[in-house]
Amino acid sequence: MERFTKYKTMIFPREVIVGHNTTDQIKGMCRRITESKNVLIVADKNTKRISGDRIAKMLSGSGYDVNTTVISSPIIKKDVPAAWPTMKEVNVVMKAVTKTKSDFLIGVGGGSVIDVTKCASSELSKFYISVPTSAAHDGMASPRASLKDKKGSISKIAVSPVAILADTAIISKAPYRMLASGCADVISNLSAVKDWELAHRLKNEEFSTFAASLSETSSRLLLHKAEDIRSGLEEAVWQAVKCMIVSGVAMSVAGNTRPASGSEHMFSHMLDRIASGKALHGEQCGVGAIMMMYLHGENWEEIRDFLRIIGAPINAKELRIPKKKIIEALLEAQKIRPERYTILGEQGLTHDAAKRLAKITGVI
Repeated sequence: MERFTKYKTMIFPREVIVGHNTTDQIKGMCRRITESKNVLIVADKNTKRISGDRIAKMLSGSGYDVNTTVISSPIIKKDVPAAWPTMKEVNVVMKAVTKTKSDFLIGVGGGSVIDVTKCASSELSKFYISVPTSAAHDGMASPRASLKDKKGSISKIAVSPVAILADTAIISKAPYRMLASGCADVISNLSAVKDWELAHRLKNEEFSTFAASLSETSSRLLLHKAEDIRSGLEEAVWQAVKCMIVSGVAMSVAGNTRPASGSEHMFSHMLDRIASGKALHGEQCGVGAIMMMYLHGENWEEIRDFLRIIGAPINAKELRIPKKKIIEALLEAQKIRPERYTILGEQGLTHDAAKRLAKITGVI
C-alpha cells in the first residue's frame, strides 16, 4: 500500500469576540495574543473617529506604544458605494509599520481598511487583529483581500486575522445598506459551493466537504433570519456578523476562496470593471447568486425572496446598473478567473442565453 503523505495547513483566528460593547476587551485580547507592546492602528478618517481613537487611548493607557496611520479609504455614503482600495494604501501602511517598528497591526474599519491591513500584514509577515466597524462583506475574517488595479477589482491572497473583535453596538450604527450587502455576500455562498461541487465532479478539482459545510451553514442560518435582519436591531447584527465570520473561516479551511466565491463573484467583479461605482460588492453578488442558482437548477427563488425581505437589490434597476451592463457582465464573467471552473463553463454564455437568464429570474 502506498504511504499516505498528504498534508494541509489551515490558519484560523485564535480568538473571536462578537457582541455588545466589546471594544473594551481589546486590551485583554492583545495581552493574550502577544507580549509585544508596539502596535500600529490602521483606520480611515471616519473609523478612526468611531473606534480607532478610543482603542488607541485604551492601549496607550495600558503601556502600549501606539501609532496610528490613516488611509484614504473612501467613506460609504447613503447612495454612493466606496471604491476598492489599491496597493497605494497598502504601501502607506507598510511604510508606517517600518517607520514605527510596529510588531503587530489592528485594522479598525470596514472592508477596505481591513483588506489593506491584511495585505500589509501579509507582505511584512506580521499578524493583525480585525476590528470591523461595519459588516458589508465577509472580509473581516477571510484570508483574501479585494484590491483595485487598472482593470478593476482583483482578489489577492493575504493572511487571516489572528483575532477578531466585533462590537455590534458600533456595527449596528453603520448604514443598514452595508449590513444588507454583507448578508447578500454570505447568501451567495450557496451558488459558490454549487460551482465548487461542479468543478470537483467535472474537473476533479480538490474539494473540502468540511469547508463547504461551513460555508453552506453560514448561508442557511441567515436564510432563516431574514425578518430579524430587516429589523436592523443589534441582535440581528450579532447574528449576521457571526455568519460572516464563519464564511471567512470556511475559506481558511479550504485554503482558497472556493467556499465563498464562484460565478456570482465573477459576475460582480466584471460589473466592477464595466459599471463601477453603482452598487456594493455584496449587492452584486446577491443578484449574481440568483441567476447562477437558476443555472444550477437550484432554488433561486429563496435567494431572491431573502434579498427582497432584507431590502437588498434583486434586479438591475435596484442595483442602478443598466440592463445591457448586466448582460455584458454575464457574457464576460468567466474571463475574471478563467482557471476557475463554474457553471458558466469555459466559454461562458451566449448572448441569447444570458438575456434569457436575466429575464427569467427578473434581474432585467
